[in-house]
Amino acid sequence: MAERDARIDRLLLSQEITDFLYREAELLDERRYREWLDLLADDVRYWMPIRRNVKLGDDEGEFTRALSDINWFDEGKDTLSRRVKQIETGIHWAEEPRSRLSHLVTNVQVQGAEPSLAAPQDVSVTSRFLIYRNRVETETDILVGRREDQLRRNGAGWLLARRKIILDQNVLLSKNLTFFI
Repeated sequence: MAERDARIDRLLLSQEITDFLYREAELLDERRYREWLDLLADDVRYWMPIRRNVKLGDDEGEFTRALSDINWFDEGKDTLSRRVKQIETGIHWAEEPRSRLSHLVTNVQVQGAEPSLAAPQDVSVTSRFLIYRNRVETETDILVGRREDQLRRNGAGWLLARRKIILDQNVLLSKNLTFFI
């Protein structure tokens, strides 16, 4: 019976986390950036290292390192809030006219929960994403990759405390990174 209860707890937690990630994607697609910021912990770390082409076996050199190398971005809530404010001015050159976005999230897997699956306060989650972006007549971007998230319970809901974004491509062909992943 205890094993069955643990499986049910894992299933319920997995669905709750998946719903959170789907809601986040919908807020970003609908440009509801203020509501999206409310899903972020005050101490959030939002990080995307640069991927490099390396020789077989050089796994440590494939990604730029946090806090010592240049990354696509390494931001906190303050800088993310400033980016949102800039986009909302309507005079942000890279978002005038605005991008049309679709965030697809899949392969959501709960990797761990602390202190337990039955009463989680912190959850480690991995997922895959595909982002389609279209702007003006000819600008189209497709980004594909993996996210490693740390979610923290906040009352009845969840907050994003950490996000590491790993792009599958090492050359970014997008003209800018004004959208959120």
